[in-house]
Amino acid sequence: MRLLLVEDDPKISRFLVAGLQEEQHVVVHVADGRLAEDRAELETFDAIVLDLVLPGRDGWRVCRHLRDAGIETPILMLTARDAVADRVRGLDAGADDYLVKPFAFEELLARLRALERRGPRGIGSSVLREGPLEIDAAAHQARLEGHVLELTATEYRLLEFLAPRAGTIVSREQIADHVWGDEYDPFSNLADVYVSYLRKKLGCPLIHTIRGLGYMLKDREARPS
Repeated sequence: MRLLLVEDDPKISRFLVAGLQEEQHVVVHVADGRLAEDRAELETFDAIVLDLVLPGRDGWRVCRHLRDAGIETPILMLTARDAVADRVRGLDAGADDYLVKPFAFEELLARLRALERRGPRGIGSSVLREGPLEIDAAAHQARLEGHVLELTATEYRLLEFLAPRAGTIVSREQIADHVWGDEYDPFSNLADVYVSYLRKKLGCPLIHTIRGLGYMLKDREARPS
């Protein structure tokens, strides 16, 4: 999953970033409510882990702002407040789930998996198809002509990013930001390397190079314009 972590406590944020990355998630971390709004509106995330007490703008207001702006990314709220009224306030603001500090890291992972299965608010999980390729987000699985592809976590994130943008040119910078997040070295050629890996595993011309612009996922029977 590509996650936006909004947490201003340095100790907690370091722990969560390290733990989530260890679980193969891509984590973008911000420590300010207004910065969180900017990132969530400009970028695509699978879920937002949102603390309530933040500088700039508190978590309740961030959550309400994003929902009013039409952002339907699942939101998991984190807080030290365990009063029923606070939980109700968070859910009424548009949060999908609520986790009270201190919490077990395994429970955080389980709740994120549940949000991933549920998908964006009001949208059921679906299988994306492009020619012989299927991406099953709920199963976290890719299939080619019905056969499951053996992909690394990074290869799957790359394919999962390309699939819903089939027929659209995606730049190397967009790929790098989604797959590696803030950890990506802009002078690296990792995006090209992993596209090459993925092409070999697909074994058919589904990922096209658009010279000078980036890449496009498109059925081999169609020609990219």
